[in-house]
Amino acid sequence: MSHKATPALQALDEAKVAYVRHEYEHDDRSELGFGREGAAKLGLDASRVFKTLMAEVDGHLACAVVPASGSLNLKALAAALGGKRAEMARPHDAERATGYVVGGISPLGQRRAHPTVIDDSALAFATILVSGGRRGLSVELDPRELAPVVGAAFAPIGRPDTAR
Repeated sequence: MSHKATPALQALDEAKVAYVRHEYEHDDRSELGFGREGAAKLGLDASRVFKTLMAEVDGHLACAVVPASGSLNLKALAAALGGKRAEMARPHDAERATGYVVGGISPLGQRRAHPTVIDDSALAFATILVSGGRRGLSVELDPRELAPVVGAAFAPIGRPDTAR
């Protein structure tokens, strides 16, 4: 495993935010999805592992951080950002705007700052895990310390996944 600092880790170090680094071997063949795979490999509840999704709200990119155990409520994201309509960003657009590859997109250290909303379920935990900026790397930190680093608001933007 590489110990090279990603832009996400650099952002946390610069902000002097305490975090714990968690690494696992990502499996390209996993059918769990990136967040659920990370939760399973790290032996954690998927409701405490958060995935970073990029969406377009009224034509502008935005970042949503929701539990891996569920999905993003696009209408709630639009409302949280004062918008009317939201849709998932195309993977290529998300990668180009963040500087990360899909499955390794972090809310931290993105190429450009984007309006960011963290699902308010994060506040139920002392720490959550988010992507550390590459597949197989997560960082555990207090969500109340994550929010100011990325300029995020908390809002109910996630929904439980009933399909699994």
